[in-house]
Amino acid sequence: MNAVSEARDHAVDSSPWSPREAELLEVTLRLLQEHGYERLTVDAVAATARASKATVYRRWPSKAELVLAAFIEGIRHVAVPPETGSLRGDLLRIGEKVCEHARQHASTIRAVLVEVSRNPALNEVMQHEFVDQRKALIHHVLRQAVDRGEIDSAVISDELWDLLPGYLIFRSIITGRPPTRRTVRALVDDVVLPSLTRPTR
Repeated sequence: MNAVSEARDHAVDSSPWSPREAELLEVTLRLLQEHGYERLTVDAVAATARASKATVYRRWPSKAELVLAAFIEGIRHVAVPPETGSLRGDLLRIGEKVCEHARQHASTIRAVLVEVSRNPALNEVMQHEFVDQRKALIHHVLRQAVDRGEIDSAVISDELWDLLPGYLIFRSIITGRPPTRRTVRALVDDVVLPSLTRPTR
């Protein structure tokens, strides 16, 4: 089994949730897409999943915690290393996935960011579950590129990893400025790749 296959399997198999909890999060994410954060209720999640409210609240004491967990779980399933064979192809694929997910959940992202800003505990979860997950994905892709001889390991910077997903998510939550495939290509070809392939000192 190669490194990409192992990473994919790990992304699917390393869920911190029981099958029932994962089902509740899946229902939450689906209802978020249909109704948005403000109109989502724990009652609706429990009813749709045929669970009691007590079951939901026992695991996630607040709506904000439930939504953040559902959002991160949704990210976990799509944040797997692509297998295109080239750094450019991998970055483009990641960018397209980020755009697709952010487009589907733009209103949820906005609401989550507001809740996280108010709650230090949620902020810690966001940092360690969402941000670190994205960072690990980008670093994996860059390390693969180093192994293929496309880039020098010296150009990998802790400041560079979040340029691609960070900018695309920012554009996704700004009303009227959603990123497109053209946005992804411009960012990869004109900014990220030149930064990664510049001569090292």
